[in-house]
Amino acid sequence: MDDRAEKSEIIDDFQAEKHVVRAHHAALDAAHGPAIATVLGSDTVPGYRWRGFHPFGELHGGEAVADRFWHPLKSALTGLRRRDDIFFAGRNGLAGEGVWVAAMGHLVGLFDAPWLGIRPTGSMVFLRYCTFHRVEGGQIAETAMYFDIPHLMRQAGQGPFPNQTAVHLVQPGPLTHDGLLHAPQPPGEGARTLATINAMIADLGQWGSGLPLEEELARTWADDMVWWGPEGIGATCTIARYARQHAGPFRASFTERTGTGHVARVAEGHYGGFFGWPNFTARHTGGFMGMPGGDTPGEFRVIDIYRRAGDKLAENWVFIDLLHFWKTQGVDFLAQATGQEA
Repeated sequence: MDDRAEKSEIIDDFQAEKHVVRAHHAALDAAHGPAIATVLGSDTVPGYRWRGFHPFGELHGGEAVADRFWHPLKSALTGLRRRDDIFFAGRNGLAGEGVWVAAMGHLVGLFDAPWLGIRPTGSMVFLRYCTFHRVEGGQIAETAMYFDIPHLMRQAGQGPFPNQTAVHLVQPGPLTHDGLLHAPQPPGEGARTLATINAMIADLGQWGSGLPLEEELARTWADDMVWWGPEGIGATCTIARYARQHAGPFRASFTERTGTGHVARVAEGHYGGFFGWPNFTARHTGGFMGMPGGDTPGEFRVIDIYRRAGDKLAENWVFIDLLHFWKTQGVDFLAQATGQEA
């Protein structure tokens, strides 16, 4: 191995960036009250950029993130703890910069006080979440943190949505139980994963590969694939049932879909994913989640996490800001469900 190859291998093991994020999560999880802002102030750069689902949107600076998101959430969920199922890192495969570290799982606690107008239950609740952190110079420069608020609402008896095409469950981690990539991974495996994800995205394109839907999906998906969708859509498995219970109805409900735009797309080992802000826009012609169509294009802010098996995608965990999408269509499901609608 020449010096250049050795240097590249050392740079791309992502261990330093993983250490930054694991230490940040541990400190944040242990912090309460004013200490939350202290942790964020220490671990993030000046001008830190944080993207979150509705009603949070984009926040700037650690203090704002502590005050708007973490302090209210920790005050509502007693004993809040993080249960991660997937953790990996990678260099952005797009024109964007830097190394991103992704973590996915649940934030779990006792729902003892109201949050966002959602009534507490006094029982355990699971908030599905996924986060992408861009690490730069030993600090976190920006974060995308997406979380399934409607699923938490459902657990509290205030499910906001009228219809699902599949079924929503408390979602498990990978079938293979190997999603926490704390150690370095073979670089070639991450490259294979990213190539498979890119091929799937290329097929998806404008929803017009020219192939029947199931044949298109079979090019990059395992036949027994599992699609873990968000509350409002649900989960399903196998190409045939995924086509029937989500992909087909979803494509039939939209037109004028823009091209796919991602902020970051990364992979390591057998895992990879991406997020956008938004990923794409499309006009709802009617039928999605049982709702009528409209004339205004809606934004889809999405995180997708994938597990590759062989040369196919085997599992996919999906976070879609459906509260934000429907608000762009003039329907505020969060306000309706919590009695805050004007």
